[in-house]
Amino acid sequence: MTTEERTQLLERLLEVTRNLSAAMDSESFLQSVTSIACELTSSEAASIMEYDEIDGQLRFVAMPWFHGDSLRGVRISLTDSAAGEAFRLGKPLTSQDLKSDPRHYKSIDKLTGFETRSLLAAPIFLMGEPVGVIEVLNKKDNANYTEEDVYILETLASQTSIVFQNLRLEMRVQSVYDELAELDRMKNDFIAITSHELRTPLGLILGHATFLREVIGEEHREQLDTIIYSAKRLKEIIESLSSVDNFESGAARLRSRQISLNRVLDEVVDSFQLEANEKQISLRVDTGHKDLVVEGDSGKIVIALSSLIKNAITFTEKGGKIIVVAENIPGYVKVSVVDNGIGIPANDLPRIFERFYQVETHLTRRYGGMGLGLSVAKVMIEMHGGRIWAESTEGKGSNFTFLLPTEAPQDDASDRPVQS
Repeated sequence: MTTEERTQLLERLLEVTRNLSAAMDSESFLQSVTSIACELTSSEAASIMEYDEIDGQLRFVAMPWFHGDSLRGVRISLTDSAAGEAFRLGKPLTSQDLKSDPRHYKSIDKLTGFETRSLLAAPIFLMGEPVGVIEVLNKKDNANYTEEDVYILETLASQTSIVFQNLRLEMRVQSVYDELAELDRMKNDFIAITSHELRTPLGLILGHATFLREVIGEEHREQLDTIIYSAKRLKEIIESLSSVDNFESGAARLRSRQISLNRVLDEVVDSFQLEANEKQISLRVDTGHKDLVVEGDSGKIVIALSSLIKNAITFTEKGGKIIVVAENIPGYVKVSVVDNGIGIPANDLPRIFERFYQVETHLTRRYGGMGLGLSVAKVMIEMHGGRIWAESTEGKGSNFTFLLPTEAPQDDASDRPVQS
């Protein structure tokens, strides 16, 4: 080969390797490599094999289109084939006369009906380890494979290693996704089964404890109050778990209707006045004397607002203040629960709506909780097509705000009952 011919070959090789990087997907990339390998080495056919760590053999991942059906799923031994030897030795292998070469894996010729006369194979390396083999077959005009052919095939092998790396990364990512999906399914099954099984005995505990409190003497009232309070707390946890699980599984539905949010706000705030008074916390509503009307499920809005107010009371010190402010803005009603409590550290703020997330261990020990309330509030608001967020300064207080659409989302129209 003259210097000019070699230069042209190198230019062509550079051109095709640049174009290869624009391939749309791994399969197309590998098929393009085999076509280019045939073209640049003047060969009749080419194929690419990947090492399968499970069975310790090579398997075809790219092949001539006319061999596709017969080679798909075929495995090549590392000890009884030329490709296998190139893989094991980690260097190119050339055989100019396969008829008399014991390394020729003749079973492939029988499967395809293709007579292989000569072969050039090069290992594909990834991070210094062989991961596959690229080979070309039958140099045209019965010519011998040259050093230039070896150089071409090694260059294409290095390009192919990038695809192998991507394929392995994709497999690992998919494996992680599959594991996460299975863990999520197991978690949801556990929550659903546990919530269902706990409801009946818990209901019995609450019922009997409430009855006994009415008929038993004063000396045991305090103990029964503790039982009732603890049972109610367990019930809240179970309902919170179920609410989030139903939303994530798609089982939750809105019963939308026109709601006076003023009434909802007043009722929820009133239900927490006793708890606030016990901590000498000022708790009030400010609606600016405006009528606030939304389309939604009042029960779920009550759950969301209750979670926010309970959270505010929990993390506001004795003598603090909590105000629930509501106002109309275009297309929404905006509700904010503002307190002057302990606040939230800046590094925790982005994660406070995650299920089971708890802000700093020492706060959890002091104030308790499972990290469910805020995640439940988020679920309830997002079911309405609204959104919720928090702003906070550690040591100064927090502001939890949510928006509720004044009209129900169109997607939920089928779930809304007909109003008479």
